[in-house]
Amino acid sequence: MPHDPNAHLDQMLLDLIDHSPIGAVPATPSYMDTLRRLIAAHQVYASADHKGGYVTARSLAARPVFHANNLEAFLSGKIEATALESNASIYSRYVGSLPAAQQARAEGMRILVAGKPAHHRAKHVGDQKILAHDPIHSLFLVPGTGPHPGVPGNYLYGSTLQLRVDDGSAWSVHIHDSDDGMAFCDVGSVAAAFEKLQEVLASAPFNMNELSALGFSFK
Repeated sequence: MPHDPNAHLDQMLLDLIDHSPIGAVPATPSYMDTLRRLIAAHQVYASADHKGGYVTARSLAARPVFHANNLEAFLSGKIEATALESNASIYSRYVGSLPAAQQARAEGMRILVAGKPAHHRAKHVGDQKILAHDPIHSLFLVPGTGPHPGVPGNYLYGSTLQLRVDDGSAWSVHIHDSDDGMAFCDVGSVAAAFEKLQEVLASAPFNMNELSALGFSFK
């Protein structure tokens, strides 16, 4: 097998980043060249937690993903989509997984990421009382980065989103970084949306630009 002349320096820099509390990289020409190469190879991302710092994809691979904890029950038909774990609960589990120093900042982003609670409204059709609901919007968070770093803990956030409130609605899967980076994939059914979500969860950690391989487009 041919010897990779960069392998030793690559490994050294990955180790330096992993062992630095802030993901610092020495500002020498050789390390900067190595850093650029590792970023291009999606092995290193800019840190969401330390300005000027970096984080390795291999360290993020050990991080949990967050989604509705009863997703399997929904996919097997045991519950309706409206019974999925709430976004507020999913987000609270994510915040609780973070180091204490990052939790306050994450809480400050709760409305941005998790949104406001869904509303259920009763309406009467003849003598029947029907409970109407907002389109389903189920939150997930995965380790990774985009054109900009993610939210605290180096997470991207997104949702499986029902586009209309009816059984035949199209769906979409959206993924965001902490700024204006966004990837989306429109699909024709709820089953296809959650299949796409499973592909995303299985692919983490990733740079959003890698999602084109899964059929995502970008804004």
